[in-house]
Amino acid sequence: MTEMLIESHGADVGYGGRAVLSGLDLQVRAGEIVTLFGPNGAGKTTTLLSLAGAIPLVAGEVVLFGRPTTAPMHRRVRQGMSFITDRRSLIFQLSVRDNLLLRGGSIDDALAYFPELGDHLGKLAGLLSGGQQQMLAVARSLASRPRLLLADELSLGLAPLIVERLLAAVRAAADEGLGVLLVEQHVRQALEIADRGYVLGGGGVTLTGDAATLRRQIAELESAYLGGNTAVGTTTEQEIR
Repeated sequence: MTEMLIESHGADVGYGGRAVLSGLDLQVRAGEIVTLFGPNGAGKTTTLLSLAGAIPLVAGEVVLFGRPTTAPMHRRVRQGMSFITDRRSLIFQLSVRDNLLLRGGSIDDALAYFPELGDHLGKLAGLLSGGQQQMLAVARSLASRPRLLLADELSLGLAPLIVERLLAAVRAAADEGLGVLLVEQHVRQALEIADRGYVLGGGGVTLTGDAATLRRQIAELESAYLGGNTAVGTTTEQEIR
């Protein structure tokens, strides 16, 4: 059986002891990409922050690499987790080369995913385009060879071709065994490279299923995700087979 990398059991996530999302049961195994969709305010980023250890759970449990954990994020990273936020987390005053080396990965491994960065190794990260900066953030993360990647809105504000490149790199890493939990606004493109997905809304999970099934419901999914209507399928969790 494929290794379970992270799972949550009855997790309530939120801030200051107040849950914005309740009863989350979520799983990510090695070699799969799991997407997390939902309208603005549904709790997608809060879920990632909670799973990453950046904020504590209100209730419930997170199991990371087979063991329950309440460890802070830096300790989870040392255990093999990587977290790419929607702010890219680059040091703009450092060169592309120095940014790539911050996580201990090799330049060659990073360039294997994004060869185009090779022409910019001596350039300050702050002088790159938005798409190049996101490539750098993803390349740095993947080159560090994590076991689990949590990624928040890789495609935010980027051109479709750049989005395609980013998602293809993540899929290639998953095919080598990386487990990925991906929050993504480009629903159709995300489902092309994903294995499974969860849809959040109304304070919980409204829909979950394999990517092929979710693609068949793409019109309803996009309406709910982009239009802010959380009534996808039913208002209670629904397992699609």
